[in-house]
Amino acid sequence: MSERASGSAPNATRKLRYARVNRKRRKSATPKPPPPVIGQISVGSPGQAVRPRVQNPIVPPRTVARRALLALVAIMSFLACLAVASVTVIMDRADGWQRQIADEVTIQIKPTAGGDMAASVQRAVDLAMQVPGVRAANPLSEADAAALLEPWLGANFDADELPIPRIVAVRVDKDTDLAALAEKIRADVPGAVLDDHGAWLQRLSSMANVMTVLGLFVLALVFSATALCVVFATRGAMAGSHNVIEVLHFVGAEDSYVAREFQRHFLFLGLKGAGIGCAIAVSIFLGLRLFTGLEGPTPEEAQLRSLFGGVEIGAMGYLGALLTVIVLAIIIAVTARLTVRRTLTGLD
Repeated sequence: MSERASGSAPNATRKLRYARVNRKRRKSATPKPPPPVIGQISVGSPGQAVRPRVQNPIVPPRTVARRALLALVAIMSFLACLAVASVTVIMDRADGWQRQIADEVTIQIKPTAGGDMAASVQRAVDLAMQVPGVRAANPLSEADAAALLEPWLGANFDADELPIPRIVAVRVDKDTDLAALAEKIRADVPGAVLDDHGAWLQRLSSMANVMTVLGLFVLALVFSATALCVVFATRGAMAGSHNVIEVLHFVGAEDSYVAREFQRHFLFLGLKGAGIGCAIAVSIFLGLRLFTGLEGPTPEEAQLRSLFGGVEIGAMGYLGALLTVIVLAIIIAVTARLTVRRTLTGLD
C-alpha cells in the first residue's frame, strides 16, 4: 500500500502541472477584450458597429451665458472699431489741415492815410516772389475780402465805409525763410503784416491730440470692460463645471491643462465675437463711403452728402479694425487663463 501511494503521488503532481500549463496556453490564445474607455458611451444593438460618443469638454460649448458673452464681445468689438476709426479720421484730417495751413501764409495790408492800396499790394507781391521757396503770391480782390466778412456783417454792408485790409495769399515750401519774408514786408510795405498761422496750427494740433487721447481712452475702457466680463464669465463656467474640474484636479490633472482648455474655448469665442463686431463696423464704413458717392438732385440729398462726406475711413482705419479683433481675442484668452489659474490655486 505504501509503495502504491508513493508511486501515485508523483503521477498526481504531474497531472496538476499539466492542467495548469494547458490553462495558461488557452488564456494566452484567447484575445483580451479592450480596456474600458472612461467618458465614452456606446449605444446600439448587438452586432452593429457603433461609433462612441465624443467626450464632453470641460467648458460647455452651448450655454446661454456663452451666447450672451458672444453678443457682448461683438458689441465691444464694434465700439472699439468705431473708436479706432474715429481716431484715424481725426488724425488724417488734422494732418491734412496742418499741411494746408503750413503751405500757405497771408500778408495783411491795412489801409493807411494817404497810401495807395493797389501799389502796396503789388509791392507786397513782388517782395514775396523774391524770397526763395515762395511758389505763388495771389492777392484777394476787394470783393473777395468783403465776402469774408459777410457771415458777421451781412451781405448789405457798405465796404467803402470800413477800413477793410487787403490780403495776399502766399504759397510757400517747408524750407522757406518766413522770418526774412516778414522783415522785408514790414520794412518796405506800410501797414503790412505777415501771418504764418502759427497760433491756428498750435490750436489745431492741440485739438487733434486731445481727440486722439480721448479715442484711445475710450478704446482702453472697452478693452477693460471686456476683460472684466470675461473674468465673470470664466468664473461662471468654472462654477458650472465645478465637479468635473475638482475631480480632474484631485486625480492629478495639472492646472495648466485645465487653464489651456478654458483659454482655447474663450480664444475661439473672442475671435468669433470680435469678428462679428468688426464685420458690422466695416459694413457701416463701406456703406457710408457708398452713400457719399451717390449724387441726387434734391437739396436734402446734397446736405446729407455734405454732412457725411467728410467721414471717409482710410486704410489705417480698416487695419486698425483688424488689429482690434486680434487684440480683443488675445485679451479674452489671457484673462480666462489667468482667472482659471488663480481659481485653481485657491482649490489647493
